[in-house]
Amino acid sequence: MLIERREFLSTLTVAGAATLFSGNTLLASTNPKKDKLGIALVGLGYYSQDLLAPALQQTQNCYLAGIVTGTPEKAEKWKAKYNIPDKNVYNYQNFDQIANNPDIDVVYVVLPPSMHREFVVRAAKAGKHVFCEKPMAPSVADCEAMIKSCSSNKVKLAIGYRCQHDPNIHALRQVIKDQKFGKVKMINSAAGYFDARTTHWKQSKKLGGGAMGDMGVYALQGARLATGEEPISVIAQASTTRPEIYKEVEETMMFMLDFPSGARAACQTSFGINMNYLQVNYEKGWLKLEPQSAYNGIKGSMSDGTIINNPIKSQQAKQMDEDCLAIMNKTDLIAPGEEGLRDIRVLEAVYKSVASGKSVKI
Repeated sequence: MLIERREFLSTLTVAGAATLFSGNTLLASTNPKKDKLGIALVGLGYYSQDLLAPALQQTQNCYLAGIVTGTPEKAEKWKAKYNIPDKNVYNYQNFDQIANNPDIDVVYVVLPPSMHREFVVRAAKAGKHVFCEKPMAPSVADCEAMIKSCSSNKVKLAIGYRCQHDPNIHALRQVIKDQKFGKVKMINSAAGYFDARTTHWKQSKKLGGGAMGDMGVYALQGARLATGEEPISVIAQASTTRPEIYKEVEETMMFMLDFPSGARAACQTSFGINMNYLQVNYEKGWLKLEPQSAYNGIKGSMSDGTIINNPIKSQQAKQMDEDCLAIMNKTDLIAPGEEGLRDIRVLEAVYKSVASGKSVKI
């Protein structure tokens, strides 16, 4: 909820005094190169509170520099817990003043998907690099606008695909790169959990909810990364076992992908079923990850006896460290905005298939 307290707004306008420098050019040209980038988290829900903020205590290339929240009580708690100065605390109304704050280099958007476009564009216009949680946005048009804004403002845009930074997923990708077992023939990819909540944004169409955009991205990415290809068509079916909760969006989605090489993938995602695995069958062998996307570690095996179990302390810390290093070194991001766009193209096709009951070209 957006705050309206006059006293909270008044305490957060300190940075406004710097507007006489007219934007970001002077700041960008005078700031020395940093050893660590300051990150401001936008939205202080579960993912920021329980995962990103703790991960930022472990990172080497970045640190928690600021917060953006619509709840004054949360702001006070975070300020005390993480020693965040008043000048680095913003709300959704005065967010644009972040342009004048040299402490903050990166804005991490951790809001419902329906709000991603607005805050990515605002951050880009403020001259800040952007990390955006998945799903990137509800539509292809939104994604394209986000990419264009970041490009026009000469800032980087990374999507929060933590798994793409995980060494166990690197092992998966290396198998197809090396043609270790020949071509991919069939994939079974699933990602879901039982969500007992009834009023979360994930149950709201307006806010960008639905299983497909949230957990479905993991199932989709499992298939895409395993083949190293982009799907060319999809046929999908949506369902729910709790229509009193999932009135506006799907609880479960099943979709079949076709790839240019002839590989096929049967994918499932759900807010009503616990499942987290990837099975890849090649011409001469197989690979299995279970779980394929868990916070506490990805594990698996291959038909030749190889065990996939590369321990990692925090996917989120590795993700943010690697993305910040890419910004500082001006190198390519592992998962830029274009990667998020690829998934949303498939998501749009999935929903078109559900509506038509037919296969849809991507």
